[in-house]
This record gives sequence, C-alpha cells and structure tokens, in this order.
Amino acid sequence: MQNSLKVAKWEIKRNLKNKTFVIGLFITPVLFILFFFLSSLFSSDSEDTENMTVYVNEDLGIFEEIEAINMEHGFGWELHPTDTLKTEVTEVEEPYTAYLFINEQSLEENRIATFTSDESDPLFPGQLQALTVPLQAIKAEDSGLSEREINQLLEPVVFVEGTNQEEANAGEENTVAALEDPWGSILPGVFAGVIMLSITFTGMAIFQSASQEKKDKIAEIILSSLTPSELMQGKIFGYFILGLIQVSVYIIVLLPFIIWQTDIPILEYLLVPRTILFVFIALLSYLMFAAIFVGVGATMSDVSSAGNLQGFVMMLPFVPFIIIAPVISNPDGIIATVSTYIPFTAPSVLLMRLTMLDNWPWIEIIISLAVIVLSIFIFMKIAGKIFKVGILLYGKNATPKEIWKWIRT
Repeated sequence: MQNSLKVAKWEIKRNLKNKTFVIGLFITPVLFILFFFLSSLFSSDSEDTENMTVYVNEDLGIFEEIEAINMEHGFGWELHPTDTLKTEVTEVEEPYTAYLFINEQSLEENRIATFTSDESDPLFPGQLQALTVPLQAIKAEDSGLSEREINQLLEPVVFVEGTNQEEANAGEENTVAALEDPWGSILPGVFAGVIMLSITFTGMAIFQSASQEKKDKIAEIILSSLTPSELMQGKIFGYFILGLIQVSVYIIVLLPFIIWQTDIPILEYLLVPRTILFVFIALLSYLMFAAIFVGVGATMSDVSSAGNLQGFVMMLPFVPFIIIAPVISNPDGIIATVSTYIPFTAPSVLLMRLTMLDNWPWIEIIISLAVIVLSIFIFMKIAGKIFKVGILLYGKNATPKEIWKWIRT
C-alpha cells in the first residue's frame, strides 16, 4: 500500500509539473466563461431592442390578465390602457410602440386589430400569441360552456409513444416537466455528471502513462522496487486524485460565476442527500473504467499505434450516449432498465434515470450498484493479470489472443 501511494504521489507531481496538464486544467473553465461573454456580447448587439410600449383599448376586462401574462413570460412590455379609437390610429410613428384593440366584435371575428411602429421588437408578433388562450377562454364562456368544458377544450393534444393508455400516462409522468422539483432533480445529476466525465477523461490518461513508460523503457526500473499490482493501483489512485483536482478547479472557477449569472439557488439544490449518492456513482464509474484503461494501456507499445481493440476500449465510457434519448424520454422503459444492469452503461444510465425520476426504484438501484461494484472487482483482477505481463511487453501491441492467454493464467 505504501508503494502504491508513492506511485500515486509521483503521478500527481509529474502531471502538476506538466505545462500541458496545468494549461488544460484552467483553459476549460476560462473558455466556458469567455464563450459565455462572447455569446452575451453578440446577443446584446443583435438583440439590442427597447421594451415595447403597448397601448390596449379593450372592453372585456382582461387588461389585468394581459399584465399577468407579460410578467409571467418576461416580455418587458410597458402596458397602458387607452381610450384611443381604432379609427384614430393610421400610423404609429413612435418607435417600439404598438396599439391593441380588443372588443367583442374583434373576438367574434377572431381578428384582433394591431398597429405597430416600423421600428419594433421582431419578437413582438410571436409574443402576442400568448394572449390567444385567455381570449379563447372568454369566447368559450360567452358560448355557455362550463369551466370544466373550457379547460378540456383548451387543453393541448399530446402525441405519446405507447401501446396503451397506461403506458402513455406513465411516459408523460416521467418527463422533466412532470418532476415535482425539476431543478432539485436535475442540478445534482448534472453536477455528478460533470464529475464523472472529468475524472473519466483524466483517467483515460492512464493509457498514455503506461505506454509512455514502456516507450521510455523505464518500466523495468520501476518494477525493480515494487510489484506490478502496486504500480497499477498507484496509477489508478493518482489519476483519481488528479481528476478530483480538475473537478475542484472547475467548481472554484465556474460555480461562483454560474451563481452570479443565474437566479437559481444552486447551492441549496446541490447540498442535498441525493448529491452524495450521485457523486458516489460517478466515483464508482471512474474505478471501473480506470481498471480497464490501465490494463489495456499496458498492452500498447505506443498510444499512436493503438489497435482496434484498444480504440474500442477507449470508447466504452461513451456507449451510454447512444441510448440517451430513450432513457431520458422513458426512464422506466425496458431500454433504461436493462442498461442499468450492463456494467459499461450502468453508472451513466443509473445517474440519468435517478435524475429523471421522483420515485426511485430502490431494488433496481441496489442491484445496479451491486453490478457496478462486482464489475470493479472483476475488472481489477483481470487488469492486474494483463498489466503484470503487458507492462514488460515491448515492440508491439498485444493481440486479443495474447491478452486472453494472460487472463487465463
């Protein structure tokens, strides 16, 4: 164990003294902030419009409702009631100004007279569509319909995938909009997802670390003072710490910036028990893939000469992205459930499912965690056998037949 810690410290110091690693450590959050400001700059240039001043002439008593819609959608209209008649308005000369004339006759004809200045917000015509629902409700009331009938009439029709109504309702219940607290569910999942990706990407450097030591022909020197198992464990632990350092930098740099730019109480949503479970799943994901990376990395003479097998292994962490759409659309579906029990997809899919569900299937969670932990144990054993022989193999990449032989011994 002591030798493994020495290897971990050596890997950490070597990477922290590497200019490429240090630059990459800070460049990602800096680029994120830079792109945010650039997009804000361009959007402010392209959308530098004043708030619309809207004069409303109506006799249906819906002015307060229009004000509520304006506040709810954040249109920024400056609303004013007016007695100006439609016949008095021929042209609106004042920029960013509009007149709306809403009365029973226009409602019956389904044509609301609108006069807008030539210089106006290009989004204004689309924003006006938000007024159609209350106007339709008034029209339905005048037709003698009850409140229940009006709600049924105005309820949008939704097309859902499913063989029966029960499945359709289940699919609708599992959408993001159906979550009791969307931000409270999504933010811990996104936070854990960032941790998972960051330490996994850092762990992929184990590929290069093992092959670089073989290329520089220093593996024998290192193994003269410790065992292959200690070297492998030290690399896994060392890159795990490097991944946590990377995540810490992201949090220190980006989290205050995101809190400053948003009104969402991010810390309140993150400091909850579910975040602990999500981060635990992310750490298990790293241990599983790190064991695979370090084992397969020892079979390569050089990263640039990686064969089909090695290239396929490097893509394993990204397999869940293939099924991300069906998992998110139906977290309780057969694809999501089965993927929860497959080692290579279990961590990511489990994280996505728990993010999308209010009621957690605890039996499935326990089985999935057991599969992941068992997979880590098995992959560590296999990786140890491969690493023990592969780290001393020079001049060529190991073939699948040779690797299978090492595993069986």
